[in-house]
Amino acid sequence: MGESLFPTDMPVAEVETAAVAEQVTFGRSWRFDFSIGEFVLTPAGSVAEADYFDAWLQWCRKALMTERYRYLAYTRAYGQEFDNLISRQLTRAGNESEIRRIVTECLTVDPRTAAVENFTFDWDGDICIFTCEISNVRGETGTVTSEVVIV
Repeated sequence: MGESLFPTDMPVAEVETAAVAEQVTFGRSWRFDFSIGEFVLTPAGSVAEADYFDAWLQWCRKALMTERYRYLAYTRAYGQEFDNLISRQLTRAGNESEIRRIVTECLTVDPRTAAVENFTFDWDGDICIFTCEISNVRGETGTVTSEVVIV
């Protein structure tokens, strides 16, 4: 046998994943407090910065809060389509399946997102509160929680 074309001990899939992670740009952003709807300020009064990981998590949260096709400022690929669930009159299991699909589609539009998985659902009447684990191409994971009102 000849020498390997890949001079590394990592399996080929890990080499490809590392190459993708190097090609994807992770930028910084301003830190935003979603609970009050305001940018976070430093003690000096300037807007605090979010590092690349927090900026990506903020992007995920914001994408899940934005209805797709509603705002001209965003591309047609940005946002979610939860409003379509209201008229479909699905069972809870059907709605949970659709929420998984919509959330995964919404978040994997961003090349930084590698996986969306491990969903949990909690129902309070017509409100479905869901949590999922998201992973980026660098192998880092975070958690996103959101809700859908299905009347």
